[in-house]
Amino acid sequence: MARQALEIRTDLHTADALRRMARQEQDRRAAMRMLALPNAMEGMTRAEAARLAGMEQQALRDAVIRYNAEGLSGLHDRPKPGRTPTLTEGEQATLRAVILRGPDPACDGGGDWTLPMLCRWMEDHFGKTMHPDNLSRVVRRLDLSRQKTRPRHPKADEAAQAAFKKGGCAMP
Repeated sequence: MARQALEIRTDLHTADALRRMARQEQDRRAAMRMLALPNAMEGMTRAEAARLAGMEQQALRDAVIRYNAEGLSGLHDRPKPGRTPTLTEGEQATLRAVILRGPDPACDGGGDWTLPMLCRWMEDHFGKTMHPDNLSRVVRRLDLSRQKTRPRHPKADEAAQAAFKKGGCAMP
């Protein structure tokens, strides 16, 4: 039983246009698929077209099916599912707001957030545990740096500091 060859859509792009787009494509894997299609369109055997593009014949067949169904976007890799994040979008927004607000010395203890303190805060408020190293990645993804603010003593007198800045110490 002879297999029927898959037809490649020619109404979307010409072989020359596909080669031009392949040269400008940033994604190497998509570019190789874009180069294999014109070779097959112009009469080269599928095996030869796949070999010249550095792929298997089955990969070229899959690329043809996806190109026929989705156009150029079908030649790009699909996003991988990956692991679901520990914190939801809402929890991440809450965490960001809490970090920017700063800790309450009476409840949270301390003048500045540390990663272990934030882990304890998350466990108390969200009921989720996370290692400080993993929380560090989450904090960086929230566009927050590890830089700490200048330390402030909780019993510092703001009025005395402001008076000192304005006039300095009076000389006798």
